[in-house]
Amino acid sequence: MINDKSKKIFIYIVLVLIVFVLDRISKSTILNILDDTGKVDIYINSFFSLFLVWNKGIGFGLFSFDQTYIYNGITLFILLINLIIVYLILREKNINSYFLSLILGGSLGNLFDRYYYGAVPDFIDLNYNGYHWFIFNVADIFITIGIICLILGEFLNYKKQNEKK
Repeated sequence: MINDKSKKIFIYIVLVLIVFVLDRISKSTILNILDDTGKVDIYINSFFSLFLVWNKGIGFGLFSFDQTYIYNGITLFILLINLIIVYLILREKNINSYFLSLILGGSLGNLFDRYYYGAVPDFIDLNYNGYHWFIFNVADIFITIGIICLILGEFLNYKKQNEKK
């Protein structure tokens, strides 16, 4: 008979895998669209387009470096953070484990790309009146949603604790 902890761990693993697979499918699709010049530049509408860039930094292209040792150091740091997230998922006893699973799934998707391609393919380009947001990918969406949910949860928890006082 499977206990509650085993069921939750199974759900976390499934959630991580769903995020990872959605990210892989989206990136594989974009990479299959590459034209002869190795570019993807598809205009959808005035707000949204697909434009492939290779990100050697962390989320949204921050801390991009060409030096191999810095790139490898950042990759190792991301791997360590993933291990900490796994520990937190197993330790938490509330909804935060689900949010951490979203973050882990997205992070593993980007970590896979860093290892396999040497960079992360980012391709979702949002803009308004010529002002562009950082180009990102599906993994970044799940990482961001997970982080926002964790932050909102902390605000709500803080508010509840202050109301009890």
